[in-house]
Amino acid sequence: MHFRKLALLASLIVLTVLPARAEEQILDGIAAVVNGEVITFSQVRELVVTREMSLRQSLQGQALADKIKETRLAAINDLIDRQLVLQDFQKNKFNIPEYAVDDHVNTIIREEFQGDRLAFIRTLQAQGYTLQRFRKVETDKMIVQAMRQRAVKTEPILSPSKVERYYRDHQAEYSTPEQIKLRMIVLHKDSIDAKNVAKEISKKVRDGAEFGQMAQMYSEDASKETGGDWGWIERNTLNETLSKPAFALKAGRVSDIVELGANYYLLYVEARKNAETKPLATVRDDVEKKVLQSERQALQDKWIAGLRSKAYIRIF
Repeated sequence: MHFRKLALLASLIVLTVLPARAEEQILDGIAAVVNGEVITFSQVRELVVTREMSLRQSLQGQALADKIKETRLAAINDLIDRQLVLQDFQKNKFNIPEYAVDDHVNTIIREEFQGDRLAFIRTLQAQGYTLQRFRKVETDKMIVQAMRQRAVKTEPILSPSKVERYYRDHQAEYSTPEQIKLRMIVLHKDSIDAKNVAKEISKKVRDGAEFGQMAQMYSEDASKETGGDWGWIERNTLNETLSKPAFALKAGRVSDIVELGANYYLLYVEARKNAETKPLATVRDDVEKKVLQSERQALQDKWIAGLRSKAYIRIF
């Protein structure tokens, strides 16, 4: 099955917040109640399954347990917010026209299934999904999007001071750190006369020999075939024992022998790039866009907080 089709159906299952029948809710388990409507454990699991698989590959023990607990609680709160939005839509007696849902579904069929409606239906059936259920889930997604946009009733005022403050607070986003174009020769200490070989290589390079050729001849690490080429690197790429002498070199210079662990190292800097921060004038459009996004999100968060303050919510 086409990857994007799988991703589409997965997202439909994950995003649904429609309660199952009462008896199914009891068997499934209640994760939370929002103004009398139930959020089930299965809905939470569907929302976090991919994230938890990733966590289990990188963490274990108590650290894993704590992170899974945090992830599931965040998912429950996301589902609560979603349920509150749907309830507010119903309370205000708003309506999504059927033709709008039809257009949305047809767009999905056209873009994700190349217009093949039968393939779309077969994909739904393979996932145990009915067309009616699919339309309901998509309708809810449209509702949530429309209601969040409605929460931003007026466009936030984009003042120069807000733009400048964001730029100052996020300068790292617009900065390039100091970099060097590095080559490296690695010699194992247990090799015959390794230190003297390193000294001889260093002398030859200082006398004009090409470092890359020396690396191909003598280096004993994986970068040997490329002449010890490490490309452009930043300070945090290497162990400090190596990065400190490497970044102290001028372009075209070779380091003294560096001893680290079971190896001797010779470092050669081909070129350097100084740290640089782009001026606000050249990134203003991007900064303004991000400030507007932040302001809109703040207004939406305030609206959600208002819905929460008037709701009965219980997390189990």
